[in-house]
Amino acid sequence: MSDVTVVGAGLAGCEAAWALANAGHRVALYEMKPARYSPAHHSPDFAELVCSNSFKATRLISAAGLLKEEMRLLNSVVLAGAAEAAVSAGGALAVDRERFSAAVTRRVLAHPGIRAVTGEEITGIPQGPAVIATGPLTSKALSDAIGELCGERYLSFYDASAPIVTADSIDGERTFFATRYGRGEADYINCPFSQPEYDAFYDALVSARAVELKPFEREYFKVYEGCMPIEVMAKRGRDTLRFGPMRPVGIRVPWTGHRPWANIQLRRENGEGSLYNMVGFQTNLTFPEQERVFRMIPGLQNAQFARFGVMHRNTFLDSPRLLDRCFRLRARQDLYFAGQITGVEGYMESAASGIMAGRSLARQLAGREPRPLPTETMLGSLCGYISNPGVEDFQPMGSNMGILPALAERERNKELRYTKLAERSLAALKRYLEEEETA
Repeated sequence: MSDVTVVGAGLAGCEAAWALANAGHRVALYEMKPARYSPAHHSPDFAELVCSNSFKATRLISAAGLLKEEMRLLNSVVLAGAAEAAVSAGGALAVDRERFSAAVTRRVLAHPGIRAVTGEEITGIPQGPAVIATGPLTSKALSDAIGELCGERYLSFYDASAPIVTADSIDGERTFFATRYGRGEADYINCPFSQPEYDAFYDALVSARAVELKPFEREYFKVYEGCMPIEVMAKRGRDTLRFGPMRPVGIRVPWTGHRPWANIQLRRENGEGSLYNMVGFQTNLTFPEQERVFRMIPGLQNAQFARFGVMHRNTFLDSPRLLDRCFRLRARQDLYFAGQITGVEGYMESAASGIMAGRSLARQLAGREPRPLPTETMLGSLCGYISNPGVEDFQPMGSNMGILPALAERERNKELRYTKLAERSLAALKRYLEEEETA
């Protein structure tokens, strides 16, 4: 017998189980792999990364960097695994995905308070205290059970991942290593475009054939802005990509000394540096079309694709109507949700929601009321957003400085403003943790 059940051993589920076990509770962590895999999963390990291998920026005055620092203060097991599996990525935290999953899995399995039950699919809502962290690809049986429990307040959208190319197939004569504005190590491979090259690429991209969706998929097709397929984004206008994933700012081409007309960055995908991810190039194009169009990118004319981009179904709750700020289901006080199924968007956001759900349920099991995080913190603001009934057309949300409460005094300088927001956030979180034992 266990005190609590956690369903799903992704990033959020591992964090929830870790937090509960560290609070002294016995946890049964259920994972349907390796008996069954979702369309996007392939590894039997926990915390598998299915899209990018990047956890975004590390700078404290960025939203992503601030969230990670908050997670460190909250004893994140995911960040511990990331530190072990990190690969060079300039000012970002990126990992070798296999080493990362293995590192998190090893830590979770070694915890004496966690009993992992693998190869067993949970198809109904658990009885007793539980955290459901089955992710955006929740199985149909459990998805139906959640839908029945929550009524019709259940939404879905589709997420796209970017292609990965082999390093030895990239033409070093037409590419160069650099990071924007010279921040951090020069770990990104840059593919610079002239205007004629960009125009030809753009025309090919917007006319390329995408995977045909089934009628029911077209009816429910929604794309979160942060994961929009590159070909869909391109159709918004000829220069849209030049202000988005192909922006040339902060980059100078070494052999011309000038800024390119457009630019694509490739990020290291594994520790050996043998694979590179096409940053921002999530796509739903057919595989032959991806080969044809993406080989028009300067430096990728002979590219070998280790993985083509794909789209897969994501599901999330109408959380503002269903969950409170601690990720607890309002209609059933001993049931929590965590991860992308709650409408938080991003790897770190999903993991952080697992920390919050686990810590909150641990307090409840100890006979104390869960404590929401201060709204001055990045995670606290994210919790507030996903649980705010005033949000009518709810869409997934990632961490960003815009969701933090404004400073008492207006600060026009952006970097200074972000510095003050970060300092305020960490000070509020430290006070919160100091008060934790007596509250």
